[in-house]
Amino acid sequence: MRLLSRVAERLYWMARYLERAEGTARLLRSHTHLIMDIPEGSEPGWDLLLRTLNTEQDFSGHYRVANEINVLKFLMADEGNASSIARSIRSARENVRTTRDVMPAEVWEHVNELYLYTREHATTSVGRRNRHIFLEQIIGRCQLINGLMMSTLCRDHVYRFVKIGQLLERADMTTRILDTGIGALMNEERNPSTADPLIWASVLSSLSALETYRRNIGPLVDGPEAVDFIFRDASLPRSLKFCLNGIRAELAPLSNNTGALKVIDRTRRSLTRIDPHKSGRLEMHRFIDKFQANLLALGAEINITWFLTEQA
Repeated sequence: MRLLSRVAERLYWMARYLERAEGTARLLRSHTHLIMDIPEGSEPGWDLLLRTLNTEQDFSGHYRVANEINVLKFLMADEGNASSIARSIRSARENVRTTRDVMPAEVWEHVNELYLYTREHATTSVGRRNRHIFLEQIIGRCQLINGLMMSTLCRDHVYRFVKIGQLLERADMTTRILDTGIGALMNEERNPSTADPLIWASVLSSLSALETYRRNIGPLVDGPEAVDFIFRDASLPRSLKFCLNGIRAELAPLSNNTGALKVIDRTRRSLTRIDPHKSGRLEMHRFIDKFQANLLALGAEINITWFLTEQA
């Protein structure tokens, strides 16, 4: 099957934006639950969310204080923020609108409904009264759309670019969440707190991995064990290994894939060279920085190879 490069690019970014919206909603939901459950005085600040999503500089240009309402408004409803839920869904809708001829009609209908729901409710759901319902709706509707695509699309180039975009965005979000957790909790200079297991559980929950961790590892969440689980469990849909394996599988049938496969294989090999049980905070942070650089390199290679030409 031949696919115009501009169509492939829009499919890829549509999937990335949907994954970004769902991942951000999961993160905000988990952090809200953590704040309510953790002992008073042990809770992390709301600015932690800004650091996780690397939006501190953009936030400071619009708000003076990183309190709960300002941070949630910025990440949920501010369309001037490229990482907000509202902006991500608007961008996903635009990419679906311009590729409707290669997508099932139901996908456009559900994405458009998601956009209309977000536009109506995002601003009024910043407060705690309506926040949980809103975030659950975003997560559920994104899952519905992704499930619809996975169950109706032929396994051709349309499907491949959707899947590559989804998994690349997922890997990026996973590294961001892990890096923030590691920075806060694997500091050799701090004493472990009784709240640490709750925070690690929140990290796992934001990646939909808490129940799976407890079934496979144990009921008590240990930091290095959790990091290793998220790094290298090949059966966990949001683990780095699962994402990289999935991306490689979809790159393999594409033409001119040598450069992208080289980057993905280098990134996969890097996962075997780090041991969270023996590595300190600084070493883990450096590893994640290099891993994120590899993800950026992969995205650049995909752009150069398939999106700056006329065919994919």
